[in-house]
Amino acid sequence: MQNNQETQSALERRIDLSVPMAEIDKEVEERLKRMARTVKMPGFRPGKVPLKIVAQTYGYQARSEAIGSAVEKALENRLREEKLRVAGSPRIEPKEASGDSVIEFTAVFEVYPEVELGDLSSHKVERPVLSIGEAEVDRTIDVLRKQRTRFEAADRAAQVGDRVVIDFTGRKGGEVFEGGQAQDFPFVLGAGSMLKDFEEAVAGLKAGESKTFDMTFPADYHAAELAGQPVQFEVTVKRVEAPILPEVDADFARALGIADGDLEKLRAEVRNNLEREVKRRVQSRVKEQVMEALIEAHPIEVPKALVEAESRQLAENAKRDLEMRGMNAKDIPVDPSWFSDQASRRVKLGLIMAELVKARELFAKPDQIRTLIEEMAQSYEDPGELVRWYYAQPERLAQAEAVVIEDNVVEWVVSQAETTDTEISFEDLMGNAA
Repeated sequence: MQNNQETQSALERRIDLSVPMAEIDKEVEERLKRMARTVKMPGFRPGKVPLKIVAQTYGYQARSEAIGSAVEKALENRLREEKLRVAGSPRIEPKEASGDSVIEFTAVFEVYPEVELGDLSSHKVERPVLSIGEAEVDRTIDVLRKQRTRFEAADRAAQVGDRVVIDFTGRKGGEVFEGGQAQDFPFVLGAGSMLKDFEEAVAGLKAGESKTFDMTFPADYHAAELAGQPVQFEVTVKRVEAPILPEVDADFARALGIADGDLEKLRAEVRNNLEREVKRRVQSRVKEQVMEALIEAHPIEVPKALVEAESRQLAENAKRDLEMRGMNAKDIPVDPSWFSDQASRRVKLGLIMAELVKARELFAKPDQIRTLIEEMAQSYEDPGELVRWYYAQPERLAQAEAVVIEDNVVEWVVSQAETTDTEISFEDLMGNAA
């Protein structure tokens, strides 16, 4: 077997190989003999079909398989000799044979990049710091109250916070536009579910009152045919309902899972949940900065084959997400190229982190995995059930292991980088959840 290697780019390799026809012929003969032992043909007992007839019937198949096997073996040997790590599947390009004695071909493939660990000491990481106090607990309980708001009919003008039930008709150029008409349509004033100009026009109306008003849709409105267009609405308010928040009492506590209705237990439960959520969000912000630092410190090229494979996987994930939302993903084109940037980042981080884990021995320890699973289980009614669920299958445990490894990497980078603790407000950290 003869071969030589050419380098086309930083990661692409082209290897020329040749396999003697004598090896192919020998392999074909052996394959046909094995077939002859079991092949069935009319007029012959199993195993008694003449080799010549077997060759006439299955010769092409045997030769094709023999060539494929020889090419694969030749490439494997060459890759082992050169200690090359192939990324993706090699592309085999046949070459015109120089004679009848050999089969020549070229294997084209990409290799994994060499990752040299960079210096992270100059990279800055800001770690948000937030302590949960009574004010944060009170604010969260208020959010929980609002989530359980009920509405009662009110004999007054609609105001922010009220739920109104309306009939409306919208016209553009005198014609009712698509989606511009509804009856018994409910929405809460100030909740942001309707356009601001529409809500302001409805506010101040009582049940039974009507109003006609002009407005212009925003230039970035999702319906292109209405974006930036002037329209006219006719609105009739059918009901005005005032919000009634539940009292913070034993019944409220029981509704939130505190069996005996003890308000102190409720506050303790809310505090525990907040502390877990704050910890999760702080870790998420730190992790985001760490990943950016890793990319900046390791400017590596990534194999196109791996990026394409990751893009396809992200596209499949997007389709599954659409299906879970009740949409028919078959009718919605999802192009893997949409995810190429995200895929490239994920592949790059995966390669960098794998080298870092190996070099710094940041592998997950069994006690770390157990601790993580038990922490996640604390938010469940029966924590033990979730723990047992994870340990029931190796695949589930592997998911937890991957999270621990990632946490180990983040912790190590934080220890190497220039890390500062920064006070942050409850609203800034929690966002809409506040």
